Amino acid sequence: MLKIAVIPGDGTGPEVINEGLKVLNATSQKTGFKYETQVYDFGGERFKRTGEILPDSVLHELKQFDAIYLGAIGHPDVKPGILEKGILLKLRFELDQYINLRPVKLYPGVETPLKDKGPEDIDFVVVRENTEGLYTGSGGFLKKGTPDEVALQTSINTRKGVERCIRYAYEYTRKRNKSKTLTLCGKTNVLTYAFDLWERVFYEVGDKYYPDIKKDYAHVDATCMWMVKNPEWFDVIVTDNMFGDIITDLGAMIQGGMGIASGGNINPDGVSMFEPIGGSAPKYTGKNLINPMASISAAQMMLSILGEEKASQIMENAIVKVLSTKLKSLQAGKMGYSTTEVGDLVCEEIVKV
Repeated sequence: MLKIAVIPGDGTGPEVINEGLKVLNATSQKTGFKYETQVYDFGGERFKRTGEILPDSVLHELKQFDAIYLGAIGHPDVKPGILEKGILLKLRFELDQYINLRPVKLYPGVETPLKDKGPEDIDFVVVRENTEGLYTGSGGFLKKGTPDEVALQTSINTRKGVERCIRYAYEYTRKRNKSKTLTLCGKTNVLTYAFDLWERVFYEVGDKYYPDIKKDYAHVDATCMWMVKNPEWFDVIVTDNMFGDIITDLGAMIQGGMGIASGGNINPDGVSMFEPIGGSAPKYTGKNLINPMASISAAQMMLSILGEEKASQIMENAIVKVLSTKLKSLQAGKMGYSTTEVGDLVCEEIVKV
């Protein structure tokens, strides 16, 4: 029995989570895997009502689950950074979700802004280190608010953190079994301390334990360039927290936009969290117009990581069928169907199997 904590979150988060849960239920009935859910109402509305963001007592509860299924965090009435740091980053750090896994896959029937590129060209994965780097909050101000103000933000990179991320990326590349190529994305010519460590570990671990994996390196600016010009060159990319944050948004655009992009915050030995990449989109709240496919894809990834490969594949096949034969667009209000109707369409394809 899988135990899944559900945090619908803000804005359109509850709407897309409802469709993901609907599809999850249809897949469960089709394949027979068992699960149970518990909903937590953390987000902007609760913060406005109680001043509470994410209590430590709830963190202890969440450690008892197999996974967390998250809608979206971000409320127009709450100052940016409060909810994101208090919920998203706190969950990632406290639950040691040290891998951010972002598949960049163009499905048939989905438009990409890249000329002459199709699904056979855009199919790679970014493995982003998720608990170190510039996101640790290390730094501070000196003489803040004066003409002599100094602001420091320090990138923390530990041997342990870098190595476990790189090992995960190698293992993922081997399991993926495509071109079996792992690319380290960095900036060794400027960030000569942090990426000296990354590069040394990348080749030391790779040469000793993964001789079957082809090893490649690209500066982050070159990575962005080649993602646009020749995305077919990539199989798996591994990188640090900041660069990973940037290139995965570029990846979302080339795979069709935020309407389909999903990601996982992974602790291979603990509780992982799965979410659509797009934000809470408050202007669409309650209008039944938002595209739920990214949330449904996040649920599909969750099943795969939890070992329910058959169910995950059935769900992905249904997603592909709806995308390639039903939806006019991935944009909110232009799909040709409402939010709930898109969820129904995916369920219908699962029932047909």
